[in-house]
Amino acid sequence: MPGALARPASDAGPALVDVAAAAALPVSDVAARLSTTMSGLSGAEADRRRTVLGANTVSAHRTRAGAVLLRQFRSPLLILLAITAVASCFVGERGSALIIAVILLASVGLGFANEYRAERAADALHSQIRHRCTVRREDRFALVDVIDLVPGDVVELRAGEVVPADVRLVGTTALTCQESILTGEAAAVAKTTDPVAAGAPLAELACCALMGTVVAAGSGRGLVVATGTATEFGRLAVRLGTERPPTEFQLGLRRFSLLLVRVAAVLTAGIFAANLVLHRPVLDALMFSLAIAVGISPQLLPAVVSTSLAAGSRRLARARVLVKRLVCIEDLGDVEVLFTDKTGTLTEGQVRYMRAVGPDGRASDDPLFLGLLCNEAVVEGGHPTDGNPLDVALWEAPAAASLLPRISSCRRRATLPFDHVRRTGAVLVDDQDATPTLILKGAPEQVLDRCTGTSPAVASMIEAESGAGNRVIAVASRTAPGRTELGTDADVGGDLEFRGLLVFADPPKPTARAALDRLHALGVTVKVLTGDHPAVAARVAADLGLPAGRVVTGPDVDAADDARLAELIAGAAVFARVDPVHKARIVAAQRRTGVDVAFLGDGVNDAAALHAADVGISVDSATDVAKDAADVLLLDKDLDVLADGVRHGRRIFANTMKYVLMGTSSNFGNMFSAAGASLFLPFLPMLPSQILLNNLLYDTSQLAIPTDEVDDEQTARPSRWDVAAIRRFMLFFGPLSSLFDFATFAILLWGFHAHATSFRTGWFVESLATQTLIVFAIRTRRTPFFRSRPSLPLTLAVLGVVACGALLPSTPLAGFLGFQPLPGAWVLAIAALTVTYLALIEVAKRVFYRRLPPVPPVRSRRPGHRLHRRAARFTYAGTNGPGQQGHLVHAGGTSVSSLQRGLWARLGPYR
Repeated sequence: MPGALARPASDAGPALVDVAAAAALPVSDVAARLSTTMSGLSGAEADRRRTVLGANTVSAHRTRAGAVLLRQFRSPLLILLAITAVASCFVGERGSALIIAVILLASVGLGFANEYRAERAADALHSQIRHRCTVRREDRFALVDVIDLVPGDVVELRAGEVVPADVRLVGTTALTCQESILTGEAAAVAKTTDPVAAGAPLAELACCALMGTVVAAGSGRGLVVATGTATEFGRLAVRLGTERPPTEFQLGLRRFSLLLVRVAAVLTAGIFAANLVLHRPVLDALMFSLAIAVGISPQLLPAVVSTSLAAGSRRLARARVLVKRLVCIEDLGDVEVLFTDKTGTLTEGQVRYMRAVGPDGRASDDPLFLGLLCNEAVVEGGHPTDGNPLDVALWEAPAAASLLPRISSCRRRATLPFDHVRRTGAVLVDDQDATPTLILKGAPEQVLDRCTGTSPAVASMIEAESGAGNRVIAVASRTAPGRTELGTDADVGGDLEFRGLLVFADPPKPTARAALDRLHALGVTVKVLTGDHPAVAARVAADLGLPAGRVVTGPDVDAADDARLAELIAGAAVFARVDPVHKARIVAAQRRTGVDVAFLGDGVNDAAALHAADVGISVDSATDVAKDAADVLLLDKDLDVLADGVRHGRRIFANTMKYVLMGTSSNFGNMFSAAGASLFLPFLPMLPSQILLNNLLYDTSQLAIPTDEVDDEQTARPSRWDVAAIRRFMLFFGPLSSLFDFATFAILLWGFHAHATSFRTGWFVESLATQTLIVFAIRTRRTPFFRSRPSLPLTLAVLGVVACGALLPSTPLAGFLGFQPLPGAWVLAIAALTVTYLALIEVAKRVFYRRLPPVPPVRSRRPGHRLHRRAARFTYAGTNGPGQQGHLVHAGGTSVSSLQRGLWARLGPYR
């Protein structure tokens, strides 16, 4: 029960302390009950506890074969056919019942095999996504996978990290946590180390950090008191589970399925009623009508989609791109505008310290000394092991070693960690004379605003360094007699003395320009969002060939209303000195123009923008909150692999549409022909079992479509579900198929005087050949085989099925299936009809596509304004004044935290 010990200490392991109970106890009592110290556990003891208590996971990404198999029976048509097969068995039609049962089992088996394989591929992707945290073990800090945490571990918490377990805090530095995932409160909660009253509710456990919440600012250290399902997050996850909203691709599939349901319902009801009017047996009429309904629907569309997505995920994984949900691959292909950060994506990401410059512009080690004191890197023996790149670069400077004696003589009293809104960090230290000194380090604009007596030449120094593409950090200080803590930004105050600049280099990547050209060729406009100086951002953009134009800054965004912001976005490729709220607002504003937007970022300041984008993209080395907010993870922070991802997404959609267009047109034509023939023939044109067998063979051949090659023009621009266009395609090509079916009927009836069995055999062979071979024409707008070659697996599958259909009437199974061998003249006539049909389809294809708009030329790198699908789900609300905050608002009007939105569903690594 909450507030009590789960079990006492024993040889099997430590006492487990509920987080509510730990919050009411002094730190020393919690450590004693957990049998640990502030030096941390030994590696052997941690292994022993993990063996007893299990891994630090809430649930596992595990594919269950039974669940996948059950999902195959969700089709109402398959259920009705199964019932009809049972009914056939009872009325004596056991041969038909057996055929239908075999076909149903084969259809379910194919669907199961493909979906199970796809889910196993998703499991493999999740197994590669890891979160790590800093743990103190055996009195040394180390990076450990969060699933290896155990109660009694001592963990470090930093801004941007997701809290990996329920933790009793033992030290905090301006620590605040965003706990809306558990409490529903959007505002970040300040944390302390003081015990709370016994029985305090979850939202008031200020001395604890809870698993699944986000470190919004500051840093802290704490004792792990609970892991896995024993945490508050774990208990909630077990009770609720998760369900993610459908993607645009899934919504398109749903709309397409509804179209097929309507068409199938009309045909089925009409055929059933007509056969009853003609006094056909009720069971025969029902089975024939259901077979028609199944025949017109692409039963294996889910299998084709899942196979395409699984194959795409494997290709992307080889390209070092991990997709957290397979359906996001297709969404990645829809991207038209990409917002990206600068460091590590467009630049090398290896920030190098260049020099320190004093207030007079001359070289000086004084700014470096102050920068090493005001530093958040984790340092062991004078060497950095973790921290932000700028702080690590300072410790790696050659001159840092000579400053170690001076640094070791100073004692740090308090720190105010760097914040992406303030863009500064501060520290309070005692020097050799025990005089408290306040040191401020950060963006030059923010630091200089707090300084007095600064020379005008300083601004020129900053502009010169920034204009050369160098990153610049300013340092200032003042004595602070009597001050012992830094709780808020107000404690820093003003009247500081400017002490100099720290200059860093981060040149553009050699491969970045080629990657930008690839994205440009794919119709993706790239825009830069960075917190860096405008001159630095502009220089990098110019070096990479991004279009020249105004550099929009954070104050510009604050001063603009939504209409003005849209104008700024349309005319700019670079946004500099923007904070997290600015980034989210810019991304949301771009989405409202009707284009699909992706955002690539890796810091805590990027989480809101990752949520606001259609597709959030991060990197494996990103902060926890950025990885959780992202849909796609890049193992290499490289735009070139992202371009591969965009092309693969479009390739998958193109292959999916091949199956959809071919199935809806040829299936619709054949089933319409069957429906029409049943009205004037004295017998059914094809037995229900033969229709189902035809459909099964046809669908089996199409399982190779995911392997097919895709023409360049099919990946040049995003493509989306257009149900109206699919309907036009079906109504244009379907009647052509029916025309040749009726020609076949005429030849069989009047030319060869066919009876029921021979008629069904001839039409079975012809219909299977025409509806299967049409894939070679439908798959491309070009001339098939000459200017666009299909893949070898697809070619072999299609030709194999056609051969199977032609040979089946001559096998021993022919009589059982209701077929008979065809004379040679019949075979030649059917072959001639098939060749003529394919030639006519080529002509019709050119007529059809000539009426459609051509593929648009490659756009310039200025964003277009083409509107397509949904309005933006989130808008921005808040003040427009400089420096004031705002928030994201759902289209329904509900205000939500940008971190809260979707975070529950995206905490994949903890499941």
